[in-house]
Amino acid sequence: MLKKIATFIGFFLWLNGSILFAQNDKIPISDTDYQNTDIEMADKFREDGKIYVVIAVISVILGGLITYLVIIDKKTSKLEKMLANQE
Repeated sequence: MLKKIATFIGFFLWLNGSILFAQNDKIPISDTDYQNTDIEMADKFREDGKIYVVIAVISVILGGLITYLVIIDKKTSKLEKMLANQE
C-alpha cells in the first residue's frame, strides 16, 4: 500500500518537474526577471494573510486525495483476499 502511494507521489513530482523544465526551455529568463518585485497578486495575498488560506485549501485537497487513495486501496485489498479465499 505504501509502495503504491510512494509511486503515485513520485510520478506526480516527476510530472510536475518535467512540465517546469519544458516551460523553462521556451521562455528565456533574464536578470530583470529575478529582480522583478511587481507581482501584485502574491503581494496582496501576503499582505492580507490570504496566502495561508490558499496553502490550507491546497493542503486539504491533497490530503483528501491521499486519504481517498488509501481507503480505496484497503477496500481493494480486502476484496482481493475474499476472492482468493473463495477459490
